[in-house]
Formats: sequence, structure tokens, C-alpha cells
Amino acid sequence: MMKRYDTPYVADWFVISLRWTALIGMVASLGLGHKLAFSVTWPLVLLGAWNLSMTAFAGLNTRPNYQRYLNLLIDLVLAGAFFWVQGKIRGPAFWAGLLPILTGAIYFEWVGAALTAILFSGLVIYVGVTENDLYLALGITIGLCAFGGVFGFLGRRLSDHLRKNRAFWADAEEKKHAIQNERMRAIYELTSELSSTLSYKRVLDSAMNMSARALNPSLVEENEQTSSDPLVGAMMLFNGGKLQIGSARRFTTADMRIEFSGEEGVLKKALDEGDPVAFKDIGYDPELGRVVALRNCTSGYVFPLRSGFNVYGAMLFAHPDADYFNAERANLLDIIGRQSVIAIQNARLYQDLVEEKERMADVYEETRKKLARDLHDGPTQSIAAMAMRINIARRMLAKDAKMASEELVKLEELAHRTTKEIRHMLFTLRPLILESQGLDAAVKSMAEKMQETYDQKVAVEINANAAEQLEMGKQGVLFYIIEEAVNNARKHAKAPVIAVRLRQAETGLLLLEIQDNGEGFDVQAMSQNYEKRANSSLGMVNLRERTELVNGVLNIDSAPGKGTNVQVFIPLTEEAADRLHYARRNS
Repeated sequence: MMKRYDTPYVADWFVISLRWTALIGMVASLGLGHKLAFSVTWPLVLLGAWNLSMTAFAGLNTRPNYQRYLNLLIDLVLAGAFFWVQGKIRGPAFWAGLLPILTGAIYFEWVGAALTAILFSGLVIYVGVTENDLYLALGITIGLCAFGGVFGFLGRRLSDHLRKNRAFWADAEEKKHAIQNERMRAIYELTSELSSTLSYKRVLDSAMNMSARALNPSLVEENEQTSSDPLVGAMMLFNGGKLQIGSARRFTTADMRIEFSGEEGVLKKALDEGDPVAFKDIGYDPELGRVVALRNCTSGYVFPLRSGFNVYGAMLFAHPDADYFNAERANLLDIIGRQSVIAIQNARLYQDLVEEKERMADVYEETRKKLARDLHDGPTQSIAAMAMRINIARRMLAKDAKMASEELVKLEELAHRTTKEIRHMLFTLRPLILESQGLDAAVKSMAEKMQETYDQKVAVEINANAAEQLEMGKQGVLFYIIEEAVNNARKHAKAPVIAVRLRQAETGLLLLEIQDNGEGFDVQAMSQNYEKRANSSLGMVNLRERTELVNGVLNIDSAPGKGTNVQVFIPLTEEAADRLHYARRNS
């Protein structure tokens, strides 16, 4: 029966090495004594074959049952046989008994060495005692016993040393496994914590605490971490174009208020390249050198929190130990950083959903207000005017029938115009043609109604392939953007022609343009009104908010007396959206 072990037995390798050494010595002794014949060397051949098999087993970390006893028995029998055939005590290798004594000392300490020495001494006395050899046999016997005692003692010391080493390495291995388990548990808890919250604050705090715990798993208690571990860390997020501290470890109150531009030093390198950066000499960094908590640190590590073209911020750690951020700790921080990016993305998406919900509510509210204004300024006024004219015409009938007839003709024209305005309003509220025939037909129908109702010429040029790439929901949003921009131009630009164009700008990106050659306006002044949500810029509010519904980018180019060009870039894929918004941030 064989048993396999995870680690090799050092004692086996000691015995194997000594056996090879002894074999070489025995062969050399025979060679010097001119006795290298098979009749003498066959025990050595068997011993060499046995040692080869033991070497193979040791290499495979495999041991036969009772291996120690077998090794000692084989060494004792073959060494005894060799002692006999090579000439007994008068032979060139009379010292062959040293081999089993050494084997017994290594495997069984002084007991094995002593017993083996006694057994081999008995063999020497039995086969080698004659009148002439009596004193020599006694000398060899005494020497073997003394040799056995000495090497028994050394074997005991060797065994104790090996046991201590094995215990030490076993303890070190156990501690290593405990540290690894603690780190894995910290990463698991971090992942669970990050995936269970949509709060930015909790995401940042959890990432910071779990990172410190994963880097120093031996410091488990929170108060011990705070007092003993000099690790400094911070989670920084972009806000208004500046990196602000969202969560930190060992930062002072003044440090928490510092803002970073990310345009110099280590932060710039990490954010631009998108890869983690390990660095030294923090005090010389143009941005991080301002942080008081980092002045005692000699090494640092920055992980950029980014996904594709979206850059959320950076994760910073620093330590007084110059070699603290080794490969293992860097890998841990990379894992934690990637998990943090996912959690930040989830929190950002949730925040965007909340803001979009609020924005859509505002859009619907603005739509209701716009409808109320349009009804008040258009059909309501017209109907009030019709009521007054009906009263005037009724009075005229008694005095001047001809004038009453003329008044009724004007009244009829007003009624037709009011009907057209109401139908146009109903069309813009729910253009059924959009659902049945698509964006191109809906915009052209709107242009016809603009011409019919307000005598406003609208030129439409929509690429059919571009429109087909838009899903129905996005087509609806684009229709309302076009309607809003055309109405703004009709009311304020006084342009003879308004041009509407939709085309493919590049792969995955469409461009919608509403252009007029009217009076134009000051875009910067209007943008300030937009920020204040002033009534004079409600048209721009609607355009921006509806553009955001399709994840697009709005660009308005206008100047007094030079007309207006409204451009809406619409991404069709996530990659195009990342590219579009990245280019906008860096423009």
C-alpha cells in the first residue's frame, strides 16, 4: 500500500543522500582493494536499485507502508551481506555497517542507531572472530557502538530540528491561509455591501473600510485598525470638474476640504492612462503634496475609478513603508477598485433614474403649462373674439344687413383659423401619423400644418435609413424636439424658412439640425436664464431636457442677426454614447 503526501519528507531525502554517498564510498573502497567483481558487488547493485526506487517515491511524495522499517531492514541486510562477501573485517569496506547505523539514527534517533550498532556488531563478532582477529573485531565492535551512540545523539538533534522547522512552516502556512481567508472574506463582504446599496456615501465608506481591512487582515478590530495601522486613504469623485473627497481615512478636517483638478502629477497620469499608478515621494507631487495626512507617507497607490470613457474619480492609498504596496496588495486594491467602479456606476444609474423621473415630471408639467398658454393665447382668445363678433353681427342685422353679412364672413374665417389651431395643437399632442408611418411622415405633416395654420414654410430633409435606426420611443422624443425648435423659430426668429434635417453623422451617431436664417439671439445670456429656469428660456429648457431623454448632446449656435442652428447628436449605441460624452467633457 502507498500513501501520498502534500509535502516531501526531509528524512527520506537525508537517507537517500547518505545511501548514495555510502555506495560511492563502498565502490571506491573495492576499487582500491582490486575487488570489483560481481560476486562482491551484487549487494551494492541491489542497494542501488532500492535507492533508485526510494528516490522515485520521494520525488512523488509517496511512501510505502512501514517505509522506515523497510529502509532500515534493507540497509542492515544488504550492508551485512556486503560485509560478508567483501572480506569481512579484513575486507577493504569493513566499515559498511555505518550505513544502517546512520539510517537508524535518522529514522529512529539514538534507539535506532544503538540497536543497529549492536546487531551489526554481533554480525562482526560472529563472522569475524578468530584468534588473529579477536582484537580487531573487538575494536570494530566498540567503534560501531560508539559511532551508533554519537550519531544516535545527532539523529535526535536532527529530528528535533526537523520537527521545529515543520511546526514553524506549518504555523506560517496556517497564518498565511488565515490572512488569505480574511482578505477573501473582506472582499466578499465588500462586494455584498457594495451590491446592497445605491447610496454614494455608503459605497465610498464601505470601499475605504474594506480596503484597509483587506490590506491588513491581522488588524481585525476597528479600534485596533484606527490606532495601529498608519494606512492613509481617500475616495475622490468628480463634482463640477473637480475631484472632491467623498470618504477618507486618517485625513484631517482641512484635508477633507481640499479639491483637486486632476491635471497634474500622479492623479493626471492615472486618470489619463486609465491604469493604477504606484509612486514614491508624495511630498513632491504638485497636487497631493498639499494633503497634511500624506506628509509622513513614502509610498502611494492610485487606482482610477473609470469605465470606458466615463471617469468617476480616483481611489488613493498611502503608507509610511516604502515597500508597502507590493504585488499582492496592488492586486487586492485593483479588485476592490473594480468592484467600487461597478457600485459607483450602479449608484450613478440609480441617481440618474431618480433625476430622470423628476425631469420627466417637470417635462410633463411644462407640457401642461405650454398647452394652457397655447390655449389661452390661441383658441381661447379666438373664441372670445368670435363671441364678441357674434354679438356685434346680431346688432348689425337690425341696422345694416350688408355690414352684418361682411362681419359674418370674417367670423367664419376666424372660426376656420381657430379650428386649424386646435387641430394643430391636437396633432402635436399626439401625432398618430408618427406611430403609423414614422418620423419622416410625421415631421412632413407638421410642416404642412405649419404652412396651413401659420403660413410658416418648413423644409424637411430626413434620411430614411437614419430614421429607421431609431426606436419608436426615441422617434417620439425627436419629434417633440423638432416641434419645440420650429415653434420657437416661428415665434421669435421671424425666419422665412426653417430647415429640419436628420442624417448619419458617423457610425452609431445621428445628427438632427433645426436651422433658420432669422434674427438669432445671444446664447450665453439665454443659457444664464436657463440655469435660473426663467420663463424667457422655457424653450431651451424643453430642448435640453428632451435631448437628455435620448442620452444626446444639444448644441445651439446663434448670434443676433445671424440666425440659429440647433444641433442634437443622438447616439445609437453605448459605445457611441461614451465617445460622444467623453468628447463633450474634453472639448
